[in-house]
Order: sequence, then C-alpha cells, then structure tokens
Amino acid sequence: MNSPLENPALFHLGPVPVTSPVLVTWAIMLALGLGAFLLTRRLSLVPGSVQAVLELVVETVDQQIRDTMRTEPEPYRAFIGTLFLFIFTANWSELLPGVEPPTAHLETDAALALLVFLAVIVFGIRAGGVRGYLASFATPNPVMIPLNFVESLTRTFSLLVRLFGNVMSGVFVIGIVLSLAGLLVPIPLMALDLLTGAVQAYIFAVLAMVFIAQAVGEAKPDNNRSDA
Repeated sequence: MNSPLENPALFHLGPVPVTSPVLVTWAIMLALGLGAFLLTRRLSLVPGSVQAVLELVVETVDQQIRDTMRTEPEPYRAFIGTLFLFIFTANWSELLPGVEPPTAHLETDAALALLVFLAVIVFGIRAGGVRGYLASFATPNPVMIPLNFVESLTRTFSLLVRLFGNVMSGVFVIGIVLSLAGLLVPIPLMALDLLTGAVQAYIFAVLAMVFIAQAVGEAKPDNNRSDA
C-alpha cells in the first residue's frame, strides 16, 4: 500500500499530473451527478418506491439541519447534502476492488475542509453582509479579533485531521492485516471500517452545519445591533 502522502501521477493533462485520488474523486462526482439526474428526472406527485426513498433521504437531511442549525434547511440543503453524500461515497469506495478511498489522502480532505471554510464565509456574508460578518470576529469585544480569526483556521484544520486520520488509519490497518492473514480474516475489520466511514461522513457534515450556524448567527444584523 502506498503512503497517503505519496501520490504518483497516473497520467498528465498537459502539465497537470492526475493522481489516483483525483481520478477516483472525478469518478465519484460523475457517478453522483449522473445518478442524481437519472433518479430525479421523472418525479411525480404520487411517488414510487425510488422517489419515496429519495424523499426520505432529503427529509432526513432537512431534519438534521433543523435540529443542528435551528433554521429552515432550504439555503443549506444542497451544500450539506452534497458534502455528506460525497464523503460517504468516497469512504465506501474501498468496497470496489483495487480502489483506495480518496478521503484516505491528505489533499482530498484538505479540499473538503477548504470548502467548509469558504462556505462559512459565504453564508456568513449572505446573512449579515461583509460588514456584519467581519464584525462577528470582534465578538464579544475587539480584543478577541486575533483569537477568533485563529479559531476559524484551527477548526478547519481539525476537520481535515479528523477525516484524514480516521479514514487513512482504517485503510492502513486493513492493508496490514490483509497482507499478513489472507483474504477472510480482515472481513470484520472491513465492516467496522465501513461503519466508521459512515460515521465520519455524518460527523463532518454536522460540524460543517455547526460552523456555518455560528457564523450566520453572529453575522446577522439583529445580533450586531444587540451587541452594540
């Protein structure tokens, strides 16, 4: 098994090297996009079995957003739902022979953490404007500006480390056991690793909701006026 910090290029697109995690990520995005198109192109008022399952998934995501963020889910559903589905699918992609989950590689997790970091900024500005969002760093007083800024960076880094550490360690342990004990012994470990992958996708999405809700709540004009 290759080191998660070493990703040799499979081929090049001009000067740009394309590694295995990038290729698997593209395949997952294509599969999710194509699947979403095919499954939603014939929606009806009287849902069939497939549509009923899809509606259940959407309602579950909506309810989680309501419970976590204490707000209506419409502005956040697309981002949170896509984030969870991608990480879930990426973590479970190891079920395919010869495929290593892209979330076991540092650059994929860094990109996901960066997306959450940017989403916090976007939703915060959308809620309170640029002025309101920047003013939130002065909560509860201007002395806290450096600490609040560092906190926004460190919590993004914690997302990266948590996802990378848990997924990579599972792949690493299974690889060692497989090389030492043969094909059948690692099956219980693989089942546990799949459960861990699902839980990590859920935790990542919930933490993203918490960070966004905090930014939105602190940036709202009403909160800024009340603090003043």
